[in-house]
Amino acid sequence: MSTPFTPAEVRHAVELLASRSLIRLVTEIDDNGAIPPRRLAGTLPDLSTHQLRSASDTARAHGLVRIAPGSGLELTEAGAVLADLYDAMARWARRHAVPAPVCEFSRRIRHVLDLLAPSLSTERAQALSPQTGDGAEAGLARPRTLLIQWLADNPQVARVPEPEPVA
Repeated sequence: MSTPFTPAEVRHAVELLASRSLIRLVTEIDDNGAIPPRRLAGTLPDLSTHQLRSASDTARAHGLVRIAPGSGLELTEAGAVLADLYDAMARWARRHAVPAPVCEFSRRIRHVLDLLAPSLSTERAQALSPQTGDGAEAGLARPRTLLIQWLADNPQVARVPEPEPVA
């Protein structure tokens, strides 16, 4: 399967999708339902006000969450599929004890995205990192396919913003 992503698009998508605050927001809503905006800080107390605002603005801008009247921030279809993708990546990482046998969920997601990134910006179908060892990289085929499909369905995530013109 070839991938139509440039290295810059892959870097942009990985940075966005691997954001700890975005991962926390998406998975919290997926696990527990809509969050009223005024309850974000109480629901995700490990994130600063700036991180919460940035994550919710980013998620809304990329069509991952919406504000539902009367209930708060809820996942869109794209956000729900992303939550499933995060779960698939974390399952693979746990099964292979990467990046460590015990670590935070968002760190596992970051690690898998970093492993997958090189294969997304080339024409090679099997360009997965050899650092996982024991043939584990073959197991990344499913998360890779899911990620490519998700990015194809949500091209705005990979789109690199144009630089602002200097006045």
